[in-house]
Amino acid sequence: MKILGIDIGGSAIKGAPVDTKTGRLTAERFRIETPAVLAPAAMARTVAEVARHFRWRGRIGIGFPGVIQGSRILTSANLHPTFIGRDGAALFARATGGRVALVNDADAAGLAEMRFGAGRGVEGTTLLLTLGTGVGSVLFQGGALYPNTEFGHLPLRGRSAERSISAAARKRRGLHWREWGAELGDYLHRLEELLWPELIIIGGGVSSKSKKFFPYVKTRARLVPASFHNEAGIVGAALWAAEKK
Repeated sequence: MKILGIDIGGSAIKGAPVDTKTGRLTAERFRIETPAVLAPAAMARTVAEVARHFRWRGRIGIGFPGVIQGSRILTSANLHPTFIGRDGAALFARATGGRVALVNDADAAGLAEMRFGAGRGVEGTTLLLTLGTGVGSVLFQGGALYPNTEFGHLPLRGRSAERSISAAARKRRGLHWREWGAELGDYLHRLEELLWPELIIIGGGVSSKSKKFFPYVKTRARLVPASFHNEAGIVGAALWAAEKK
């Protein structure tokens, strides 16, 4: 089955058709930069532009950076606040003309990694973090998803952790990989005390640069980069839509 997977991020929207039997993209990824904060209507038009790029008429899975219950958006920390309370699936379905399934973006990335990537075959507790504009998080136990775990917003030095340890925060603060890796390790240590994961997967675009900072990240659990790097959200969104009959 081929499904269009779309990953909405804090600074870009990207998508591609996905073969949900293999997890492979069937066409080159299409990306649209969104440097300005888009209101829901503008975001929906941009998502529709991705669908038009692929001349898509089938099912669509969309990962959104916020808490999702059913198809309703409950939080929108790094996007426009008026998304909160909206029926996101209906919003994007009207814009694209397709059948849309909506999922938290980190949950989507986790689904891809657990099905086809770095978490495949792991039966214990797995924690995945996506480090980008913000910090997404997802927890799996025995291969089962525990949805909407917002560990990126845990307090760290008096404010949301993602303000210090996201990939965007590293650039904003001008931190060397060594400094940032040490801070990321401290944050992961706090999560380990709470969750006791056996495996920690680091996703997002920064995962392709893991050799630059992994040596400075000290964890008890095994630490690995995401196999899909920055495409995990696309693949996982498509997998989510495939499971929604």
